[in-house]
Amino acid sequence: MRISTDAGWLTYRESRRIIERLDAAGNAGDFLARHLQVEEAVADAPLVAGNQVQLFADGPSTYRAMEAAIGAARRFIHLESYIFEDDEIGNRIAELLISKRTQGVAVAVMVDDIGTLSVPPDLFERMRQAGIQVVFFNPVNPLKSRGTWSINERSHRKILVVDGEVAFVGGINLSDVYASRPVGGSSRSAAADKKNAPWRDTHISIRGPAVPDVERVFLEGWRSQGGPALGDIDFLPQQPRRGPHVVRILVNKPGADDNHAIYLTLLSAINSSQRSIHITMAYFVPDPAFIAALCEAARRGVDVVLLLPGFSDFSIVLHAGRSHYEELLKAGVKIYERKDALLHAKTAVVDGVWSTAGSSNLDWRSFTLNHEINAVILGAEFGTQMEALFDADRRASEPVDYEQWKRRPISTRFKEFLSRLLERWL
Repeated sequence: MRISTDAGWLTYRESRRIIERLDAAGNAGDFLARHLQVEEAVADAPLVAGNQVQLFADGPSTYRAMEAAIGAARRFIHLESYIFEDDEIGNRIAELLISKRTQGVAVAVMVDDIGTLSVPPDLFERMRQAGIQVVFFNPVNPLKSRGTWSINERSHRKILVVDGEVAFVGGINLSDVYASRPVGGSSRSAAADKKNAPWRDTHISIRGPAVPDVERVFLEGWRSQGGPALGDIDFLPQQPRRGPHVVRILVNKPGADDNHAIYLTLLSAINSSQRSIHITMAYFVPDPAFIAALCEAARRGVDVVLLLPGFSDFSIVLHAGRSHYEELLKAGVKIYERKDALLHAKTAVVDGVWSTAGSSNLDWRSFTLNHEINAVILGAEFGTQMEALFDADRRASEPVDYEQWKRRPISTRFKEFLSRLLERWL
């Protein structure tokens, strides 16, 4: 815990130094110009202009777009998913991949072994028999590992790249839990059956020069697991400009020097914010440095709003996150909880021009142990779409009142305390 906390404060101080240096140089400028300057300063990954980015707010629309891209594949399909279920969605994708392989398209699939632990092996064996190459990331059994083995390191990424022309990233796994879309009812309406509640998540597709950056993440992960040779194909064809968006692809790689790239980038966007910080987060258990950044932003007049789950598939994480509510609310941060759907999205939009979507949560595991991927998108056009989605989620959510929250019972506080201790061990 101490190592993670210390790293967070070091990253926080690094972020503050970058912002102060830009301010001293008189580089504040307009919102977009400022965030472009901050992005240039905080990460090694390149900013890539000329991309078309499409936003998806639910499973059905995401799967339709993914299936259309797979169906149009001519050369290769690379898919990585934390969860790949043996259900209607999973089998539909599997059959489509098998069909493309019979047409001569090279297909490679990588899934996380923990994420697919309960999946019958027949699903993946069927794909293998069709000629699809399948790799399990960090098998639970070390004797099955072909790369560097670490049971605690998981691939939480969701990646699809087709022909090097289109890439998908985000929070949506391959599972029937995403089959229905949230209706977005009254902010006061809780899901009657939480177990069968619809899941609300976010995914994006990218076309343009940033696509090879996503493909490189897949290829590096494949090699790290000792995956078999993928054939003599150009997986990184140069892509023409397809749209107006500036994109940066960020990854977390446990043990690497740049393991905190996603954290540092988001923290720097928050520290440089001037108008608004709107975060939608499935698992929210930030470290003290991140809490401090949010509170400082709220105190200097930035509209800081957190949209968080009202219930979760991991109750310990839910209660651990709630243990921070009182400090945040006292500083002026607004918190909403969505109770009509299971909120699983991991997105943020700052000042209406800096946006991110991906697989990384705001918790210790995502920033320290998981292999994650996020896209940062700079521009007012995409920012407007993100703000509209955020507003729709907020209307379907319930605000947390500071005075009422202070009066929560001792039993609830004890759950928060205990969950905060246990969260680091999950």
